[in-house]
Amino acid sequence: MSEKEIEQEIKDKGLTAPRLTPEMIDAKIKGVTYTKLPSRKCMVCELTLANGFTVRGEASCVSPENFDQEIGEKISFANAREKIWQLEGYLLQEANPV
Repeated sequence: MSEKEIEQEIKDKGLTAPRLTPEMIDAKIKGVTYTKLPSRKCMVCELTLANGFTVRGEASCVSPENFDQEIGEKISFANAREKIWQLEGYLLQEANPV
């Protein structure tokens, strides 16, 4: 399921307790930097968050001949963005202990 489909299902089921949304995660991102490493097999994405903290994600391939800039950027961005969910989830839980 895509994030949009999951988000719609949450709304359809009326789940209204404190939670994160994809829009909240995206709003935290204030900068994106991509670096292709010298091996020519790895792309690193660094996301700068609103408070200046950074997270990184990677995408790699076995052969430099298979490296594709666009695919590397998509995968490394998604991997870096996933880390924001964990950080923001922790903060939300701190603000709303069970």
